[in-house]
Amino acid sequence: MRATRKKTAQGATQDPDHNPERISLSCRRPSVTGRPSQRTAAIATTFGLPMFGKTITILDRCDIHVGAGRIILVVGQSGSGKTTALGKIEAQLPGGRNVSRMRFTADRAIVDLVAPWDTLGEAAAALTSCGLGEPRLWVRPGCALSDGEAFRAKLARAVADHARSKVSAPLICDEFCSILHRRVARAISFSLRKLATRKGLCLVLACSNEDVIPDLQPDTIVRLEGGGAVSVQERKPTTCKPTTLRRRLSIEPGRKADYLQFAAMHYRATDELGFVDKVFVMRDGKGGDLLGIVVYSHGPLELAMRNHATNGWFSRNPSRVNRSLRILRRLVIHPDVRGCGLGHYLVRKTLPMVGTAYVECLATMGAFNPVFERAGMQRIGQYDVAKGPKLALAELEELGIDPNAREFVSQVGRRPCVREIVARVVSQWYAATTAGGERRVAYQSPEFLAQMFRSLVGSRPVYYLWQKKSKGKVSKRCA
Repeated sequence: MRATRKKTAQGATQDPDHNPERISLSCRRPSVTGRPSQRTAAIATTFGLPMFGKTITILDRCDIHVGAGRIILVVGQSGSGKTTALGKIEAQLPGGRNVSRMRFTADRAIVDLVAPWDTLGEAAAALTSCGLGEPRLWVRPGCALSDGEAFRAKLARAVADHARSKVSAPLICDEFCSILHRRVARAISFSLRKLATRKGLCLVLACSNEDVIPDLQPDTIVRLEGGGAVSVQERKPTTCKPTTLRRRLSIEPGRKADYLQFAAMHYRATDELGFVDKVFVMRDGKGGDLLGIVVYSHGPLELAMRNHATNGWFSRNPSRVNRSLRILRRLVIHPDVRGCGLGHYLVRKTLPMVGTAYVECLATMGAFNPVFERAGMQRIGQYDVAKGPKLALAELEELGIDPNAREFVSQVGRRPCVREIVARVVSQWYAATTAGGERRVAYQSPEFLAQMFRSLVGSRPVYYLWQKKSKGKVSKRCA
């Protein structure tokens, strides 16, 4: 079946069969190679196994097409020859990268190893596109990642390296998602399909589980059935359909207490949510596992970019702020399913359910991930580091204190002048978001204050605003 032309997300026209490489595979695996050992001979004699001359046929003149934007999936039972087949493909198409063999330096953060020649923003974007959108994971070494996280990090590095080399050979991965939770496997499969389509990557994967096919949407499926029996299915190219996970989703009203299950998954040091108004949770089916949460709270009384975007309609008008405006305070998606578009889906679905004319958001992640724009919110601008944190950093520098040093926590605990500077910044943040800043920092631990300080002094959040009446397009004059 000949593939039709399709467009990538960037708008560039691709033809998967345009100048494709057609490779014909024939591979066999000998039952025994070389001189048999005494043990090998004993086993062969005991069980009547042939030792010489007979080979196992895996593929016999199997033709497949590889090219930009195409995914080839080799499936079969364990021992059917998938690894041998991938080795044959890799040998015929030199210059590709094998994701399975990617390695990370044990003591280096993954953000330092993914696209190190490019900007921090590009490295973070590469990790996010492969489902690693959590800043706390970016600074972890590879040895501290889970199996699913490590695979996504290897994938991000392979994709970035491959794009830089500008070669047409495919990315290859054996035992694709074989050891992962099946929900994680489906999420990664969906992310790969998006990457292949948007970046024009060619991927050749092998696995035993066919449950990834609906999300992976491979262009070619090669089924190894043993004894040389092979079926090759050419599938009609499609645009990226929503992940199968979305078909099962249930978005329901939640409670503030539900956030306790997600607080540890968020990069912020505090679970401070302000004056919460509404909470919505996303489940894997009715009554299923929690996959995401979004928290809407009452917003601060004054924000400069809010006043700019609304032509001062909320300025010095607390009653109007409380009546017509909420702030999206937290959005957290379970690490298993990040990178599938479920974050902007949850926000898009719940914005109209908040019940106010306006919803705003201040998001540091906005510099790396356009999740809120995809949800229908308008990006107004990005704040610079506030004057208070800038002054605090200058004061600490005069004292010879480095907030990123390992001993910073102990210095906050044993040096009153350092604690006073740190506590002042955290107190000002409390005063701007909720209340009781000085009283609250008085009993907080040095560890908490140090972590909060670090997160605040470098924060340059992006401001977003959504207007219900104009369907997401913010007007300068509000009725």
